[in-house]
Amino acid sequence: MKIYKVLIFVLIVLAFIAGAYYRDDVVKFYNSLNKKVQEVKTTDIGQVLNQASKELSTPPPLTAYKNIDSAVLLQSKIISETNLQRQQNGNLLPLKENKNLNDTAFAKANDILLKQYFEHISPAGVGPGDLAQKYGYEYIVEGENLILGNFSSEEEVVQDWMNSPGHRANILNVRYTEIGVAIIKGIYKGETVWVGVQEFGLPLSSCVQPNVSLKNQIDDNNEQLNVLITQLNEGKNQIDNTNHDSPAYSQMIDDYNKLVAQYNSLADETKSIVAKYNVQVNNFNNCVAGT
Repeated sequence: MKIYKVLIFVLIVLAFIAGAYYRDDVVKFYNSLNKKVQEVKTTDIGQVLNQASKELSTPPPLTAYKNIDSAVLLQSKIISETNLQRQQNGNLLPLKENKNLNDTAFAKANDILLKQYFEHISPAGVGPGDLAQKYGYEYIVEGENLILGNFSSEEEVVQDWMNSPGHRANILNVRYTEIGVAIIKGIYKGETVWVGVQEFGLPLSSCVQPNVSLKNQIDDNNEQLNVLITQLNEGKNQIDNTNHDSPAYSQMIDDYNKLVAQYNSLADETKSIVAKYNVQVNNFNNCVAGT
């Protein structure tokens, strides 16, 4: 009889120890969960500097009224003379002709003659950046040179721009990689003149943008993590309100710990994706800033 009582006592002690073990296991994993939640919440996702980083350079327009029997001026020669100046002043890379910038330049020149103004901003409030985007040119940096008057050659047109510090700076800007030009003849305030427009640009495509699929994956993972957090909180409450001696208690612990493991795995994966995405954002922003 004494042996029987001893066995009963031993079984009760073992049951108590087992219950304590599972209880400690819950606490351990729950503390681990809370740490993971905090890590994910304090991981900032980088922001892409796109629209806010666009730069414009628009020196005051030039006029050059001269008693010259104007020659026929060609757009292609304006471009070649511009690149010659870049080569002679710092051995800079030549600018590539871009159709969208050409369309922008011709639209600007025609608008000047049509509406009889000579400014970078049209009477309708349209600026160089607006016009470039209208013609499909997404840029990081853009510049516009304007000139109006009579000229003997394309070389003279470009030299007049080079003689002006602001226009010269546009022509020799190391960040520009593309150019569009218009040179058209028309009537401006009763005078027959040439209107010249140079559009310079560094296209947005020259900087590799962060992978959108990574950002979408981060968003999807965060939604899944939020669902898991809700399930874990519900599971924790259920465990706290369940008798340790209940046959269901052990299964609740197992289910809870599986959810914790699932959460931790997804949290680690998400942190890794965020880190990769932030590197891409940082590289893009440095490219945009020219650093």
